[in-house]
Amino acid sequence: MDYAETLNYLLSRLPMFSRIGAAAFKADLTNTITLCHALGNPQNKFKTIHIAGTNGKGSTSHMLASILQQAGYKTGLYTSPHLKDFRERIKINGAMCEEGFVVDFTQRIAPQIESIEPSFFEITVAMAFDYFAQQQVDVAVIEVGLGGRFDSTNIITPELSVITNIGLDHVNILGDTLDKIAFEKAGIIKQGIPAVIGEALPETRPVFEGKAATVQAAGLVFAEEQRYVTEWDYNHHHLLVTVADKHTDERRTYEMDLTGIYQTKNIITVLEAVRQLQKQGWHITEEHIAKGLAHTKKTTGLHGRWELIEQHPTVILDVAHNAEGIKQLVEQLELTTYNQLHIIMGMVKDKDVTKVLTLMPKYATYYFTKAQIPRALPEGELAAIASPHGLQGHAYVDVHAALNTAKQHAHKDDLILVCGSVFLVGEV
Repeated sequence: MDYAETLNYLLSRLPMFSRIGAAAFKADLTNTITLCHALGNPQNKFKTIHIAGTNGKGSTSHMLASILQQAGYKTGLYTSPHLKDFRERIKINGAMCEEGFVVDFTQRIAPQIESIEPSFFEITVAMAFDYFAQQQVDVAVIEVGLGGRFDSTNIITPELSVITNIGLDHVNILGDTLDKIAFEKAGIIKQGIPAVIGEALPETRPVFEGKAATVQAAGLVFAEEQRYVTEWDYNHHHLLVTVADKHTDERRTYEMDLTGIYQTKNIITVLEAVRQLQKQGWHITEEHIAKGLAHTKKTTGLHGRWELIEQHPTVILDVAHNAEGIKQLVEQLELTTYNQLHIIMGMVKDKDVTKVLTLMPKYATYYFTKAQIPRALPEGELAAIASPHGLQGHAYVDVHAALNTAKQHAHKDDLILVCGSVFLVGEV
């Protein structure tokens, strides 16, 4: 098989969460353990940093990887889902893995695919671990796919475990309360390994503390108790953030190329993660941190986080797709200058669609659409659910039709925002 045939085989042969939803998720690590055993347990051949959370884990992973790269470490980065190219999931120093490796790996693991029928995600995790071991990375930043406790990535013993925050998402799999979801995410906290919590809530803090005590983690640090943002400036799609140390009141200002104001929360988590690595002896200087934060997109190839792709009119892409992410997006809109607002929106069926729609601004013109995946909520249904909430607009069969129409109706000082689904942003 060539690369295209291999990818088609992986996408069509294996259960895939983006296509079929919860049915592709297995609350069991057996398949991943079996696959990696057949590969000689590559996950044990390099150092890792494990990152979970409801929102912000992708941005946090990329920022941390960027800083490590600036510090001179050969850095692997495993994230999901991909936006455009499957190989976005597996990168080293910002470069995607080679097509030839994907073909070779799939051929090598074919007997296991046929015998144990793993999910698409289980295969990609094993593939990433195999690639990082083969390429002899110094460290790999591993983003959790879903939850933590039973996520396929959770067979690693990392240098550090990081949980960004907890919100109500994937409630059909992870639980319908914040403490239940926190319990699943806390599954990445390991014995003898330090853990950093980005944002904690009264419902989630005891869960993390209990887990850390039970497994005897090497310390549990709440990032919000170490630093805080004193001020930030967002102007002309440019973000400057000043962070103060709560113990010394020392302040530093960072320029960030990830310009969504929600990054003012993620930077607190990233800085504490770096401090924990420094305590372990990692050579990371203040210059490495500053350069890593200023060049995250360029260094790691991250897309879809309040990303400006066109001007006159302004076109912004953002992968926000749950209530917590949308709240932050609406806050960003309130700080952004524009004439009229056009929102292109699509969602998947298993999200809390109604809750998200109640948060969306009523003054915008809406273009309801869908990503080209089976889990996508049909555009007509989305428009019908949105209407009672005061969100008015028309339905479009795909995001390109919606975007073209929005551009036709928008003036040069207007803002067009595409949001609601990672897959929708990927198609743009």
